[in-house]
Amino acid sequence: MKLLREGLGRIIILVDYLTRPAPMKRSKPEQAKVNAQLAHMALYQFYACPFCIKTRRALRRLNLPMQTRNIHDGSEFRLELKSATGKVKAPCLRIQEGEQVQWLFESNDIIAYLEKRFHQPPPATCAKTAA
Repeated sequence: MKLLREGLGRIIILVDYLTRPAPMKRSKPEQAKVNAQLAHMALYQFYACPFCIKTRRALRRLNLPMQTRNIHDGSEFRLELKSATGKVKAPCLRIQEGEQVQWLFESNDIIAYLEKRFHQPPPATCAKTAA
């Protein structure tokens, strides 16, 4: 079963590689602000997990170069996740704001959080009408 799951994960990784979304465009100062906020976040993941791949695709689309931490067997990050949350589940977003640390599970919840916090819709354009 584990071999089948690994094989399917590798196929999904290949499809992801071939169909990667284009990253969101930001000005250099805007991207610097985003990067400063991302310095306090990390994505705990399994490399071939479909839900982790989905989350990484959203990171790319939103142009969020976040640190990723693989939680395979024996990993120090696996132990860190287990001791902090009581479970080993991926993906998991670690968000540190000041002294407080929040752990967010579930790919859809992580993506919704990141879109709300970092997605900026394009500026509205005014259509000129003939007078």
